[in-house]
Amino acid sequence: MIKDFLLPDLGEGLTEGDILKWTVSVGDTVAVNDTIAEVETVKAAVELPSPFAGVVTALHAAEGETVPVGKSIISIDVGGAAAGAPAEEEQQLTLVGYGPRDETATPRRRHRPPVVDAAPPATESAAPTEPARPAAHRVLAKPPVRKLAKTLGVDLGSLVATGPNGTVSREDVQQAVQAPGAAPTGRETRIPIKGVRKHTAAAMVASAFTAPHVTEFVTFDITATMELRDRVAARREFRDLKVSPLLFVAKAVLLAARRTPELNSSWDEAAGEIVQKHYVNLGIAAATDRGLVVPNIKDAHELSLLELAHAIADLTETARSGKATPADMSGGTFTVTNIGVFGVDTGTPILNPGEAGILAFGAIRRQPWVVGSGAAERIEPRWVTQLALSFDHRLVDGQQGSQFLADVAAVLRDPGLALL
Repeated sequence: MIKDFLLPDLGEGLTEGDILKWTVSVGDTVAVNDTIAEVETVKAAVELPSPFAGVVTALHAAEGETVPVGKSIISIDVGGAAAGAPAEEEQQLTLVGYGPRDETATPRRRHRPPVVDAAPPATESAAPTEPARPAAHRVLAKPPVRKLAKTLGVDLGSLVATGPNGTVSREDVQQAVQAPGAAPTGRETRIPIKGVRKHTAAAMVASAFTAPHVTEFVTFDITATMELRDRVAARREFRDLKVSPLLFVAKAVLLAARRTPELNSSWDEAAGEIVQKHYVNLGIAAATDRGLVVPNIKDAHELSLLELAHAIADLTETARSGKATPADMSGGTFTVTNIGVFGVDTGTPILNPGEAGILAFGAIRRQPWVVGSGAAERIEPRWVTQLALSFDHRLVDGQQGSQFLADVAAVLRDPGLALL
């Protein structure tokens, strides 16, 4: 009996997804919860588990193809499940699978490379599709690397793989673009608007034309925080962590939100209400091969400095590896974007939809600075940075926005204020 698996909504009303990679081929035996594909949505790349146990008879989408939610993507002959196992009933998809894994199922057998079936999707009563046709040798590369190659127009099959176990690395792709003679042909390059780029564009346009943005800036001496960073990094419990200035900016934001909760609120147009959050899901913008994504740390306000350092490290690593889930990207209440890592001093950040504020953290530079006062006034080299705070003027007035920004800067200027 042939069962079709329809692409489910992988989070918060998503309407489509891109097939990044098939991890099964026609003829493979799969068990319930075996990963069958890696799918990129507008929020994240996720592994798709199989709802059925059986033998794959057809794949109905090519790698790189955009598939609407509800369309059949794979057909599985549940009558061909190993060891006479009973056919599995389809269950509601979650990002962790469909319930207990059947440990007695026969391991998946790789018979041949994936082949896309161009025929109409099979139904439960339909006959099995024709045998798969041989395909070219598969190039080994992680989904983010495949995405980068697709964006840059690089043929993975033409590269010499230098990554672990013969995989194509990100550096291999970038080197191909930079190599002599690798210039694009023609006068234009057209890149499909998909995935994160498509979502980001729509969200930013909606934000810019829905929320009245106001941006304020502050330049200050962050030397005391830099010295504290060095002392904290030397502590035993922090030695295996990257202790960056971003950690202290995040902590300062969490402290400032206590005094000015308006920056941690949202505008409910339908209900005609302002919703003040008594928790902070702190978004940290991360640059990835898929574009800029903003996963968030749930209940960040409850974390110690050490816990916050671990959370930031885990969040950024998950995002850059392409493994952030829709749940990681949803529910943020305030965002910090670290543009200083690109050598940029400041900017005007655009609010994430549904949030009242976003803080841009600029580059930290060694600059001459006036210290002391009166007769003791002098110029010294100090560490100096800039912060830019954008906020929704429907939710936050000028006094509240200024107070929040001043509070963040004050804690970073003198970290001892965090004890007050």
